[in-house]
Amino acid sequence: MTDVAPASLPAPPYYAVVFTAVRTAGDNGYAETGERMMKLAADQPGFLGVDSARGANGLGITVSYWRDEESIAAWRSHAEHILARARGREHWYTSFALHVAKVERAYGFTRPAEL
Repeated sequence: MTDVAPASLPAPPYYAVVFTAVRTAGDNGYAETGERMMKLAADQPGFLGVDSARGANGLGITVSYWRDEESIAAWRSHAEHILARARGREHWYTSFALHVAKVERAYGFTRPAEL
């Protein structure tokens, strides 16, 4: 059994911010900044959770979930997040795309633990 699971979220509606990016070679402070951003985001009003994955080819997808658009805007204007985004363009990403979507329906499945 694994401890990995999708983010536990409230019933919709809420918003999903989908960040898809291709990394450059080397860390250049990426891991440390990423951990810091995750902790900061989790402390922001309206933050609901996050799911993230990265393939061996460097393509990664992070989906953060937010209560409303105002919460997303506040996170986007957070001073440390602004600096991290600038470093991303300068050092960490060869390309990225960001999409904001309203989640109106959600469902999932968890396999019961085997005895």
